Amino acid sequence: MSKTILEKFGEKVREERHKQGLSQEKLASQAGVHRTYIGMIERAEKNITLENIEKIAKALGISLEKIMTLEK
Repeated sequence: MSKTILEKFGEKVREERHKQGLSQEKLASQAGVHRTYIGMIERAEKNITLENIEKIAKALGISLEKIMTLEK
């Protein structure tokens, strides 16, 4: 069964967050979103907006292109 785009995106956020040693709470603080929001994204429970994708990419210090590259 193939993963949804939300699942793939959530995995990408978690992967990048772990690479940087950030907690969900720290990433949320840096991105200016609620701490539970990051967990919901990582679990594919939220359909994230483009504005919030940009906030998370900036907080992770990566480009929009990199965060949106979902295939490995």
